[in-house]
Amino acid sequence: MNPANRSVLVKSKSLVWILMAAAVIAAIVVVVIVRGNAPDTTTESATPAGTAETGQLVRENSRVLSQAPNEKAVLVEFLDFECEGCRAAYPLVEELRVEYADSVTFVHRYFPLPGHRNAMNAALAVEAAAQQGAYEPMYQQMFETQPEWGESADDKSAVFRSFAEDLGLDMEAYDAAVKDPATQDRVELDLADGIALNVSGTPTFFLDGQLLAPSSLDELRAALDAAVAE
Repeated sequence: MNPANRSVLVKSKSLVWILMAAAVIAAIVVVVIVRGNAPDTTTESATPAGTAETGQLVRENSRVLSQAPNEKAVLVEFLDFECEGCRAAYPLVEELRVEYADSVTFVHRYFPLPGHRNAMNAALAVEAAAQQGAYEPMYQQMFETQPEWGESADDKSAVFRSFAEDLGLDMEAYDAAVKDPATQDRVELDLADGIALNVSGTPTFFLDGQLLAPSSLDELRAALDAAVAE
């Protein structure tokens, strides 16, 4: 790579991390509202033992983005599909998934923030798609189209439904899943776990149970390198 291209790439990645940091700062303001409205997750559940008070980083029903065949580390990301910082992190996470496909398992947890009108709608749509084995393409569609629907005051559920149609999903099953209170309960369980784990914004990463606060892709990659080398 010539020096000019390398400079452009470095500046581009620096801008991505600046956007992520700005999104986290903004989310801290609204997370107080989330804490006040946190669902009661002490009712009977099919998930492993654990409560919202102690928090659980990964559950049996957590959405595994990719499972490493020779797993040496687990990277968990709490995300909001309407979060600009999450969208900025999206291509970087995809890059890391390729680099560490053999050794790092990537897990997603829903964390829709109340300041985003369609964050919960998007999470419900992705979860409904996930129930048909289409988590990955639906989550990718959300981030690739976010500029078209994000930050809107209108309900974009119909837009998300069109994504499901484009993916060839069973629309009767999709509609039923979106309307099913159990689907929202599933999303809110992730949200409650995040709150209990002191997640204060998105994206938030945990590597092997430890909270990460990387300021660059290189720092995140260095953390992964150290984890898989152990």
